[in-house]
Amino acid sequence: QVQLQESGPGLVQPSQTLSLTCTVSGVSIENKDSSWAWIRQSPGKGLEYIGTITDRGAIYYSARFKRRTSIARTTSQNQVTLQLSAVTPEDTAVYYCAGREGYYICINDKCPVSESDFGFWGQGTQVTVSS
Repeated sequence: QVQLQESGPGLVQPSQTLSLTCTVSGVSIENKDSSWAWIRQSPGKGLEYIGTITDRGAIYYSARFKRRTSIARTTSQNQVTLQLSAVTPEDTAVYYCAGREGYYICINDKCPVSESDFGFWGQGTQVTVSS
């Protein structure tokens, strides 16, 4: 059974860096043709795609977040991490880790995402940006 668990601080101060970890169990993050993404949902808004790391370690970012986002992995721990710098209150959201077979692709910098785009989801972790 594949399980994803997000972890990290629930409160981040403005201008600081948000750091989250996704621990995957039940499958290796290096499993062939798999990919692992970070997605968020702000209050009153839909799902927003942040970026992906593939089984081979290739990383893709949404254009909106590329300038201040870093996604990485620790294969020995089967973990995927997210760092989002220079946060503002607008970054307050529930952050999800998600996985799928195949790769999610943005087209012309458009990255509409729905629950059905990924087969595996973590429960999400609330992050509030506030002083």
